[in-house]
Amino acid sequence: QVQLVESGGGLVQPGGSLRLSCAASGDFSSIGTMGWYRQSPGKQREWIASIITSGTTNYPSSLRGRFTTSRDNAKNMAYLQMDNLKPEDTGVYYCNANIFLRGAAQATNYWGQGTQVTVSS
Repeated sequence: QVQLVESGGGLVQPGGSLRLSCAASGDFSSIGTMGWYRQSPGKQREWIASIITSGTTNYPSSLRGRFTTSRDNAKNMAYLQMDNLKPEDTGVYYCNANIFLRGAAQATNYWGQGTQVTVSS
């Protein structure tokens, strides 16, 4: 059974930083694109970062410069470094990944359970 588990959320003051981690575990052969999404109160879930296996990243223009994603393929981990956090960054942050199960020709998409980030003074 494949699982994605996020960690690193918490309460931070405006202007502060947090680093989220996403750990993939289970029986699979490889991980393709990994992404981060968030759901703020009263809003739909939104995409905030993606990283492919080679390390190439992509972000919505509104977040570029404050959020940085990275990954460690050897550890099956992804990270989201968030700097200069603002109250509007408050929400539940989810990890997403396309994972190739052993013997499968196509990837299966998985979600983590989410980690809460609250930006408040």
